[in-house]
Amino acid sequence: MCDVQTLAETGRATGLQWPRMTGVAQKMWAEQDREQGDRWRLFTAVAGSVHAERVLYPGSFVDIAPSFVFPSVTYIDTDKRAAKFFDDVHGVRAIVAAHDGAPASPDITFRHADYTSELGLEPESFDLLVSLYAGFVSEACTEYLRVGGTLLVNPSHGDAAMASIDPRYRLAAVVKARSGTYRIAADRLENHLVPKKPIEITPAMLHERGRGIAYTTAPFAYLFQRTR
Repeated sequence: MCDVQTLAETGRATGLQWPRMTGVAQKMWAEQDREQGDRWRLFTAVAGSVHAERVLYPGSFVDIAPSFVFPSVTYIDTDKRAAKFFDDVHGVRAIVAAHDGAPASPDITFRHADYTSELGLEPESFDLLVSLYAGFVSEACTEYLRVGGTLLVNPSHGDAAMASIDPRYRLAAVVKARSGTYRIAADRLENHLVPKKPIEITPAMLHERGRGIAYTTAPFAYLFQRTR
């Protein structure tokens, strides 16, 4: 486990004018952030709709963008490259500190682990659970999300479909993407999560498929609220 606390406040750039990437973490982040600022825009849009102090991000790889927005983020990944990234504490500090508007003293924790294993985290201790291209995060990690908290999930690997049949969740909003910008929409939710073809969606079927369901609408992601 790697803990990074009290990130440096000096050297902040203006807007999205990034500093020169020279260290291990900075170089890896430059590769990750090819569409410069894309994930920052995503998490900024989510933060405008959801109040979250503590965020859990299983399968994060080196996507540090949530820490540009949220004060406390726990990242989980099995990839050795992710461990290498977060081990470069000073590099991670520089990336976050250089981003205008980032929390003044963000709490960043990395766990080099399989998110389906025992993580030693307190149940219902997070406000936002992130599931982006990382498998069935909701199935394994909902126990860590507080009742009333939010799951941000995209449909790529079937986790949005999994959440849609989980009785602990209700659809609260969708995340729409257009021309590199994101917005949250909470109207006409009945039009979403409607399969193009009649199909019985079950956990077993989703695990067998390993991919998402073709729906009649295709937002970038969904926001589900945990209700129980």
